[in-house]
Amino acid sequence: MERDHVRRLRGALLALTAGGLLLTGCSAQDGGMSKADRSTDERGFPAAPEYDGDSGPDEQKNGDDSREFAPEPDLLSTFALDVDTASYGYARRTLAEGRLPDPSTVRPEEFVNSFRQDYDRPDGDGFTVTVDGARTAREDWSLVRVGLATRPAEDSGERPPAALTFVVDISGSMAEPGRLDLAKDSLGVMTDRLRDDDSVALVTFSDEAERVLKPTRVGGHRDEIHDAIDSLEPTDSTNLGAGVETGYETAEDGLRKGATNRVVLVSDALANTGDTDADTILERIASERREHGITLFGVGVGSDYGDALMERLADKGDGHTVYVSGEREAHKVFSQDLPRNVDLTARDAKAQVAFDPKTVKEVRLIGYDNRQVADEDFRDDRVDGGEVGPGHTVTALYAVRTAPDADGHLATASVRWLDPRTRAPHEESGDIETGALEDSVWSTSPRFQVTATAAYFADTLRGSGDGRTTLPGRVRLGELAERADELASTTEDRDVSRLAEAIRRANRLTDRG
Repeated sequence: MERDHVRRLRGALLALTAGGLLLTGCSAQDGGMSKADRSTDERGFPAAPEYDGDSGPDEQKNGDDSREFAPEPDLLSTFALDVDTASYGYARRTLAEGRLPDPSTVRPEEFVNSFRQDYDRPDGDGFTVTVDGARTAREDWSLVRVGLATRPAEDSGERPPAALTFVVDISGSMAEPGRLDLAKDSLGVMTDRLRDDDSVALVTFSDEAERVLKPTRVGGHRDEIHDAIDSLEPTDSTNLGAGVETGYETAEDGLRKGATNRVVLVSDALANTGDTDADTILERIASERREHGITLFGVGVGSDYGDALMERLADKGDGHTVYVSGEREAHKVFSQDLPRNVDLTARDAKAQVAFDPKTVKEVRLIGYDNRQVADEDFRDDRVDGGEVGPGHTVTALYAVRTAPDADGHLATASVRWLDPRTRAPHEESGDIETGALEDSVWSTSPRFQVTATAAYFADTLRGSGDGRTTLPGRVRLGELAERADELASTTEDRDVSRLAEAIRRANRLTDRG
């Protein structure tokens, strides 16, 4: 991409005087102002209220020239960051089995975030912000991409030790090939990749939960850990609630100050006995997260998979989800991604994108339906965001309708996060002008085209019969598969080749229907 599309505007460290505000809750606070009451910035486009860390989120600092600005529709977009990819992985598995995925399981942001990006990366913790875009075939409509990137994982230096509690589903459904057998093999490989100062605990659950291995340092005990993993065998029902409760109790027992404390849940998330109420299970996770800072990493398996529950568990547990359908994906997750990214570079990260009413008439964020945050809570650090580790990128795609002959500032994107160790807040921003929009989505950089292809694919799978609006400039699946094939050749990326194959399968199933 062209470097002049991106301008790093600022990196501000804001001091909080009341440290106790940081972990008091994860829901929006009451008493927020209406959007019509907020000020504009010097350009006259929507600006988030300043939060000084001491006053309530509804108190703001207005300049003397503040004026009503809130246009209809809303041009200010705020959401918690999300690096989940499970939706795309499960869709690929479903298509490979000759079925179209249920539209309710298709989350476009997880399709988009399943692919590598070429964003600049920061030298230390935190994010860089990249904003670019291109016009579509639909008049006055463009796609605008907001890209956030953390430092490379390989440059992380001496990461803190990891305290991992594995909670493994051994219910009868996990006996299906590609479930428990895959998990055992992958956990064994991962054990060999962990450092001596890391620790591992193992909890299993079926009709009840059992602590198989107490928190154990890896150094000098690898054989013991391997024996515990090898002993896992499928049994009866799926008491997911008991597994989560025992898992978090075990993680709390093994809590290590200064370490990355994480629960890794491996399951098909099909709770059918014991406490199956999602809200009760979720509340257990939320309380442990708030009190102890334990994060959750959800690994989904199985052709029948409780996608919605696993996603909610990860969101409530300040973590993310992946879905593994085969040996290649499982080994990558357990032997590469998890050991390498047990560190965190940002906590409670949120993004806010302000579109300029002088140039923009309408805007839609693609996906992130479950990650929306009230605009006034962007700088309220009591409000929950997302947790992001090294080596990650987060991409948000917007459909933007510009005013005819629009010229000038288009949008400013900001990301705010807390330092994972000191809880100090930081911000970084970038912006884009209308003149920086490429003439066509298909003449942009290859990675932008991959982003658009993944988004168009997800949009098609979701369908338009349920009232969802489609992306502007959407192309038929056959043409989309051809473009994906070309991009796979250009990027030499096997993941893009797999995307092309998934699109072809969806096209065949659609034609057949």
